[in-house]
Amino acid sequence: MSGHKLHQMETACRALMGELQVIWDEVGEQDAERDRALLELQQECLDAYRRKVDQANRCRAQLRQAIADAEVDLAAICCAMGESPVHVRQSNQKACGLREELSAIVPYLEEMRKRKVERWNQILDAVEKIKRISSEIRPADFVPFKVPVDQSDLSCRKLEELRMELQSLEKEKNERLKQVMGCLNTLHSLCKVLGIDFKQTVSDVHPSLDEDEVPRNISNTTIERLALAIQRLHEIKIKRMQKLQDLSSTMLELWNLMDTPIEEQQVFQNVTCNIAASESEITEANTLSIDFLSYVEAEVLRLEQLKASKMKELVLKKQTELEELRRQAHLVGEEHYATQFSIEAIEAGAIDPSLLLEQIEAYVATVKEEAFSRKDILERVERWLNACEEEAWLNDYSKDDNRYNAGRGAHIMLKRAEKARVLVHKIPGIVDALTNKITAWEKERGTEFIYDGVRLLSMVEEYMVVREEKEQEKKRQRDMKKLQDQFKAEQETLYGSKPSPSKPHSAKKIALGNSIPSTSVRSISSGTVDENRTPETFPAPGQKTPMTVSAPMQMGMMPELTLPEGIEYSFEERRLAYLAAQAA
Repeated sequence: MSGHKLHQMETACRALMGELQVIWDEVGEQDAERDRALLELQQECLDAYRRKVDQANRCRAQLRQAIADAEVDLAAICCAMGESPVHVRQSNQKACGLREELSAIVPYLEEMRKRKVERWNQILDAVEKIKRISSEIRPADFVPFKVPVDQSDLSCRKLEELRMELQSLEKEKNERLKQVMGCLNTLHSLCKVLGIDFKQTVSDVHPSLDEDEVPRNISNTTIERLALAIQRLHEIKIKRMQKLQDLSSTMLELWNLMDTPIEEQQVFQNVTCNIAASESEITEANTLSIDFLSYVEAEVLRLEQLKASKMKELVLKKQTELEELRRQAHLVGEEHYATQFSIEAIEAGAIDPSLLLEQIEAYVATVKEEAFSRKDILERVERWLNACEEEAWLNDYSKDDNRYNAGRGAHIMLKRAEKARVLVHKIPGIVDALTNKITAWEKERGTEFIYDGVRLLSMVEEYMVVREEKEQEKKRQRDMKKLQDQFKAEQETLYGSKPSPSKPHSAKKIALGNSIPSTSVRSISSGTVDENRTPETFPAPGQKTPMTVSAPMQMGMMPELTLPEGIEYSFEERRLAYLAAQAA
């Protein structure tokens, strides 16, 4: 179509030239003028062509520059975003004009620019959040980014780094928030117990902690100040708790001292219930407030004033308590302390009642301490005394001739006797253990163990001496019993004078030649011989009547007496032994 237009243009030009020639011919134009006019016409055509060519050149240069700029921008954006550059010319192998090439590049460029803006906005959002959180948890002069963030690096890696940093800061912020909330809760509980204004305390730490609409400051400085405030309130709480417990102890002592009614004590039950509580157990509101402590102090002061008015009565009560403690600890007999705690001295004004009461209380504490140290020995003494009582009962029981009769309750007495024998056999071991304990106690304390005014070790030693004498006496009675039985058997062999058991028992006289005044022979109970045997093995004994034996006084040769050595015998026992030897 362009060739056809050129042909038409050439035809039109020839027609115009022909018409111009006709006009010149008619006019008679000179050839020189004709040549000059044609030259001007040709120059004007060349100028028009030149202008068109220059305009086309400028358009082509602009298109090429636009394409180059687009490619440069596209490459820069791809480089900043960390993506491979797009080569449009290589992707479009077909020959095309510059305008088509530019039209092909522009959509890619616009898409990349849009993605660049979105990426930059994401980075800016992350950066703003990082700065905001950093300003909350870091000092004011902290710089969150060592390398400035700009559009030179818009890669996914850079965005991921910022997001990881943001995530780390958010985690740290949450942890700090939990820590701050924990501190605030602890601070609130302390303020509640101590009766202190919580809002004022928190505002003194940082104003943002008391405002709900403003983000709380969670910097290291704020956390440190919270910790210091908590520590300060903890110390105040401990001091007030100790003061309250001291007041509670004093109150309980005064109540016990003056027998305060339960109704009055119930009013201060919330005070005395914390007497042994730990710091963490006291959580009730205003328990340690200044007003409450003043209230308790006023009550203690009232009780002390009441105590002063009842001092004489209290001194008497404490003295009674002291005497009871001494009686229980068997410390009676040391009454020299009584002169120190005289009521007459109080009435005469010679001694301060409060001082006297303190002395008595100190003495009570000393007696309690000593009683505790004597506890083990006193328990052993109790076992020893119980065993002695059982021993005495067993001796009396063994002397009862009717103990084996099938009466009511006889089996109970037999069982008790069996248990008593077992306990009596343990007496030497009990005494030895008690002696060792007493000796160790006296050696440790450097003083004698006094029991009801007497040295306990002397009592034990005296008991052992008496017990040994009783054992010797029993042995001597057994020996005399054997001699008596032997003498009776010989008399029965010689004279056949065995008494009939069916006849009533009466005193018998045996004539041996010339009679002399009779002397009663000491009868020995068979219970002392076999008292340690089991009752079931005893035969049922009959009652025996003591005998009186008359024998002639032999002035001839004295028979040899054979008596155990080391034992003292009475005259009657020696006489009986002499008669037995003479009969032999």
